[in-house]
Parts: sequence; C-alpha cells; structure tokens
Amino acid sequence: MSKAAKTTNAFFYGTLMHPNILTRVIGNNGTHLEICPAVLKEFTRHKVKEEEYPGVVPVTQSQEKLLHGRKLSQEDTSVRGTLVTGLTAKDIRLLDFFEGTEYSRDPVKVYPLGPLASISTHLREFKDLVPAKPPPLPQESELAAAIDADTYVFLELDKLEAEPWDFANFVEHNAWKWYGAAADDNEYVAEVDRRRERGEHEMGSV
Repeated sequence: MSKAAKTTNAFFYGTLMHPNILTRVIGNNGTHLEICPAVLKEFTRHKVKEEEYPGVVPVTQSQEKLLHGRKLSQEDTSVRGTLVTGLTAKDIRLLDFFEGTEYSRDPVKVYPLGPLASISTHLREFKDLVPAKPPPLPQESELAAAIDADTYVFLELDKLEAEPWDFANFVEHNAWKWYGAAADDNEYVAEVDRRRERGEHEMGSV
C-alpha cells in the first residue's frame, strides 16, 4: 500500500484569497482543497509600494518601522484571510514561484472563523468567505483552536506602505488581471505558467 502524500495547510491574505486566482496559480481546479475564513494574530497587512498586492509582517516589526509605535486595536493587529487545506507538494512549489523572493514561507498558527468547505463552492461567489464588512473578531477565548499552516511573510519592510491593503478594493478594481485570459499578461502569473510548462513543479515530487 502506498503511503499517502503529505499535504500542506496555508493561510492566504492577499491576491490568493480569491479562489479563482489560487486555482489559476496552481493550475488545477482545486477539487482536493478545502477553504474557510481565518485570522492570523500579531501580524499587520500593508500595501506593497507601486503594486496591487500586500505583504504581512509581525506586529513588532510594523510598529517599529512602519507605524512608529502607534497603538493598535485587536482588529489592527490581526489579519483576516483564508485557510486552505490539502495543498500538494506541486501546488506549494507553484505558489512559491508565484510569491517569489520578496516573501518567506513561514509556519504560523491561524484561527478558523468558520467551517471548512470545498473550494469549488466559492469559485463563483466568495463574498461570504471574505466579506467586505465582517463582524467583529471574537475574543481570543472564543476562537476555535489554532491550526498549523504556512503563510508568506514579506521580507523587505522598506517596500511596504503604512497604509493597510483592502481586499474588497482589489476585487473591484484589479482582481480580473490575475485570472482568466487577462492573467496571460500578468507578469507574476505568466512566470508561474512558464515554470509549470517546463515541469519545474514536478522536480523532487513524491
């Protein structure tokens, strides 16, 4: 009997919260994936200068370098996003290509804010997954148990703006450039497509 292939949980907080962008990057329909809203605590999310995507950094770094000691609320020191389970080694390699050298994929603990469901249920309608105006976060004692996951932490603070990044604004104005035919002209998605076509995501697979 063959040993089951190891899978990875990941927390997404930027462009990859959009299920259509996630499935475009990994190059499959994501039927093996489950997704739910989740929150990462003690991090802040910021716009990357002159880009459409964000980066997250630990609160200790953002307060010192970006926010200059400004006191933050519980909501401000938490990053809402999505928890995705079931990512294969090939999926992760493609995601690493997509994120590039600006990010480090680090282990974190995230708190689910709802039940996991097949990603296919959110490919057409995902506003309930990442609502523009979500209810207040529960108190920490009321949160579900934390789950181990990887997330992409931004490495270069000088490329970040103090201003937070807004997913609803991204969906309204820019998301269309990151999936479907329009993504053929997106340099980040196109690079993943090229590396997939060369089979680089297959290297070292088990």
